Amino acid sequence: MKLLENKSAIITGATRGIGRGIAIEFAKQGANVAFTYSSSVDAANALEEELKAFGVSAKGYQSNAADYAAAQELAKDVQKEFGAIDILVNNAGITKDNLLMRISEEDFDKVIEVNLKSVFNLTKAVIRPMMKQRAGSIINMSSVVGLKGNAGQTNYAASKAGIVGFSKSVALELGSRNVRSNVIAPGFIETEMTDKLDEATVQSWRDGIPLKRGGKPEDIANACVFLASDMSSYITGQTLSVDGGMLT
Repeated sequence: MKLLENKSAIITGATRGIGRGIAIEFAKQGANVAFTYSSSVDAANALEEELKAFGVSAKGYQSNAADYAAAQELAKDVQKEFGAIDILVNNAGITKDNLLMRISEEDFDKVIEVNLKSVFNLTKAVIRPMMKQRAGSIINMSSVVGLKGNAGQTNYAASKAGIVGFSKSVALELGSRNVRSNVIAPGFIETEMTDKLDEATVQSWRDGIPLKRGGKPEDIANACVFLASDMSSYITGQTLSVDGGMLT
């Protein structure tokens, strides 16, 4: 028995890195997957085919999660196409790092808008159908940085810490309708983005982690499968750190 058999999921920002890993793992576990992307049409088409190969329905939607109206539209389209929305994974995010002395108002606002407001937009868009069916799992992607802060990332840390407070409040509001809201806080995860970094720098980061390695997208995806499935049916309002022990 697959853990997400016959469930339908929306995953934002899924054409690369962690989002892509989650989409693939969900499809392997039997979930139908609707995913969003911002610009990479070719990557989206390729992912769609890859997911369908697992025998599930899959569709990519070019949609800006930071746009309120677009999020409402997306939820309507997915509901129509897939018949239900059982799982929402808010994964879309950006960074615009700089020291507070140098950060521009525009760069602060943009990161809050894409990382935090998008979570509000999509969650607001799916809660009605979830409440109606009296079942749903919302999984929001925070970060180790949202829990401990990081120099040069005030905007990113604020957006990711905000996600934790938002998710706990949603858990309190929707618990009586059996809609769950949890957070995953990834640590240092090795993706296409980190491949471009200097190897010595990456190795020094690995050395500072108790498990002595960076995480893989699958490590985050497995935690998402757990929180999306009925295995975690009595868990809500929690933050699961998947960081190799960084915050220990």
